[in-house]
Amino acid sequence: MRHRIFGRRLNRSGAHRLSLRRNLMNELVRHERIRTTEAKARAIRGEIERIITIAKRGLRNEGADAQVQARRTVMRRLNNKSIVAKLFEEIAPRFENRPGGYTRILKLGVRSGDAARVVLLEFVED
Repeated sequence: MRHRIFGRRLNRSGAHRLSLRRNLMNELVRHERIRTTEAKARAIRGEIERIITIAKRGLRNEGADAQVQARRTVMRRLNNKSIVAKLFEEIAPRFENRPGGYTRILKLGVRSGDAARVVLLEFVED
């Protein structure tokens, strides 16, 4: 039974799963939309929304300590300085007045090679 087990396994080992999630989130922030399978999109959607909320909270607080702490928390999850800078300077201010739901999943169909459901994961436009 999977009681109290967090996350999706995606048929990968723990280190491979962490690397996959980190790479997908970095590419989503870099390009603001990615084309991937539905299972992978659902696996990272909640985490990227939490990261944007942390960035918004860091920008909203006036103290420098809060912003530094927010950047460190996001950096721990994304592990890329340029991506974190883009997240704090471009993406988080765009969603400042939005209470949540920063991403959308658009279904594109099935992949011809293995019939996997392919989706487009992107940030919503206000």
